[in-house]
Amino acid sequence: MTFFYTVILITMVSVAMDVSERIGKFISHDLGFWQVASEYYIHYVPWINGELWPLFAFLSVIFFTSRMARDSEIIALLSAGIDYTRILRPMMIAALLIATMHWVGENYIIPKSNYHLNEFKSKYIKPSLKTVLTNDVQFFIGPNQKIYCRYFTAKDSSLSKFRVEQFDSTGQLVSLMRADRLTYQSASDTWSAKDYELRTFSHDEEGLLIGEKNETLDTTLNMVPSDFIRHSRQMEIMTTPDLREHVRYEQAKGLDNTKKYIIEAYKRTAAPFTILILTLIGASIGTKKVRGGLGMHLAIGVAIGAGYVVISKFGETFASNLNVPALLGVWLPNILFILITAYLLRNAQK
Repeated sequence: MTFFYTVILITMVSVAMDVSERIGKFISHDLGFWQVASEYYIHYVPWINGELWPLFAFLSVIFFTSRMARDSEIIALLSAGIDYTRILRPMMIAALLIATMHWVGENYIIPKSNYHLNEFKSKYIKPSLKTVLTNDVQFFIGPNQKIYCRYFTAKDSSLSKFRVEQFDSTGQLVSLMRADRLTYQSASDTWSAKDYELRTFSHDEEGLLIGEKNETLDTTLNMVPSDFIRHSRQMEIMTTPDLREHVRYEQAKGLDNTKKYIIEAYKRTAAPFTILILTLIGASIGTKKVRGGLGMHLAIGVAIGAGYVVISKFGETFASNLNVPALLGVWLPNILFILITAYLLRNAQK
């Protein structure tokens, strides 16, 4: 009950602060209360809770254990011969239930909600969150295959002045296809080339095939129209199965740009586990009766929570920008806080 009270209270504060920051944008786009509530805040609430549930659990444990210590209930339990681990047991059961809900939300529910949240933001608040590559686009679709197009039209998923180049293992050009227009066929997952030209190169020989006027050629390419759409936080709007599939898809192209997606997948497991660690830390701090009582315990809790957030950001930065394994970077805060937990439990009032 203390946990959900904390969730409701801080969520209301977060929503109020967000309203005060966004109200100008809402008014400038002539958005009504119901539209903002049903299209934005219904998705904002899961996002903010997904970010802060470990800290909510931590503060709620400190809050109610400090009250028990203040009222000498912890001393009474220990004096009655009840083992310290028995006192922790119901807290850990509750923490495990909360961590399970958090894990399900982080992996399957919140990403779907984040998609609608980002769509609203990109439309009314921050257009730069979503961009479409339209002019002079080129990228690799495989280790030795590169495409270029003059224009991409999202409305009908078509490319104009398209070219795909195939290279061998030594970097020599072996084939080239040009097409005035390339259109995606969603039913067959193929691309239809119109007014095309095929060239092949082998040593000193060159082959040429030119299609008839308005003749089309269906071909399979390792790309889809969504490859031309970029979200600034693409990994946050993908469920964990989608993340894994995206990593396999990009690695199959031979591209090494998947680390941030791997980091996001690891975070979705590490964050729920953090709830268990912070629960033990909060219980170790809160069950000791000290001068200053609840206020002192909450101050210590806020300091530890702030330390956790700082270390998490450092870990993510190291994993993203330095040669640090993604798993180690994401789990670094939990590893350090497990050591802190062991120390606090050893010195807790028993």
